[in-house]
Amino acid sequence: MATEHALFTAALGLSAPWKVSDIRFDAQAKRIDFDITFTSGSRFACPACGAEAQAVHDTRQRSWQHLHFFEHQAYIHAAVPRVRCQDCGKTTQVEVPWARPGSGFSQLFEAMVITLCQQMSVQKVANYLGVGDDPIWRILNHYVEAARAQEDFSNVRAVGIDETASRRGHNYITVFQDLDDRRLLFACEGRNQSTIGAFVADLHDHGGDRDSVEAVCIDMSKAYIAGVQRYLPEAAITFDAFHVVQLANQAVDEVRRAEVRLEPALKRTRWVWLKDASRHTLKQLTELHYLSRTRLKTARAWRLKEALREILTGSGARREAEQNLNAWYSWARRCRLEPFKRLALTLKAHWQGILNAFDSRLSNGPVESMNGQIQVAKGRARGFRTTKNLISICYLIAGKLTHLPASPYGTICRSAVA
Repeated sequence: MATEHALFTAALGLSAPWKVSDIRFDAQAKRIDFDITFTSGSRFACPACGAEAQAVHDTRQRSWQHLHFFEHQAYIHAAVPRVRCQDCGKTTQVEVPWARPGSGFSQLFEAMVITLCQQMSVQKVANYLGVGDDPIWRILNHYVEAARAQEDFSNVRAVGIDETASRRGHNYITVFQDLDDRRLLFACEGRNQSTIGAFVADLHDHGGDRDSVEAVCIDMSKAYIAGVQRYLPEAAITFDAFHVVQLANQAVDEVRRAEVRLEPALKRTRWVWLKDASRHTLKQLTELHYLSRTRLKTARAWRLKEALREILTGSGARREAEQNLNAWYSWARRCRLEPFKRLALTLKAHWQGILNAFDSRLSNGPVESMNGQIQVAKGRARGFRTTKNLISICYLIAGKLTHLPASPYGTICRSAVA
């Protein structure tokens, strides 16, 4: 029995004065329990002031859920000592080496939770581990907050800002990405000017400086523009080409919806005009080939949109892009299509931000990709009960947090070992 106890003492990673004193196995309940004790006469450091070699005052019985042993749930039980410090006079419970203070789970169990939640929904993780989802969320929130507290934002120079839906209806969170490191820096509820202020405060809390942010890539939201101008005054605003083309697509669709009443050929052709040509089906390509050569207003609108896309994606230097955009602007203002005349004025009002893209070469493509990851996680979980939970998952899957607990089941390459 002593050999068995020594084996499990080593398996649990315990060191003196801690050791396994008893093992209880219930095959019917599929459960194994480990009793842990400390060597009689042991002394501990005071958790309050750090004074060494304090005598044990009394003990308190505690239990923690541990990683499964094979298919069996495992629990650790210990009479945890309290010390009455001779230096500070406080009576404080000693911290055990296998669990963080206040937790009902071992650190290895919590590390497994973090690992699984990066790939699975919280509910599935809870079901797999045999616990409720509320304890899983408490573990996630604790470790995500602790890991973020150690993040360094001092090298942040370029930031992408966008919103993503948090739940049905007009409910959004704003996300901020470091466009150089492709990591989520900050997320908060809402999509107004104050979200930029909240980001700047968080940036300073992590060693960053708002004056060091040289460029910000956003859509044409008035709230974001005002927020950047107020809270990031040194940053050059770049308007993402994707959002500019999106506005052009909206103008095309507005023309099509007005014309379809008179032109039956336009029925059920919405995506023919809006989709990228590389994603068209053969049928859509055939329709586009025919319709784009007609005298339809929608065809003219589509040609305007495609010309704008070509300028934004194919122009080289800023001067070349400005010449091309000026020509496009003149065409759009004379095209006799009201949606495009309005679009031309919108682009003129945001002219410098559009041209800045040809200097900074920034795009919100990485932010859109991150938003896609977030929406996949949201769909996997079938939504989140609170916005705080959603934001925690955002940091977990997109924050590239370097201070999270490592997986307890890290793999080792056999050839490297050999």
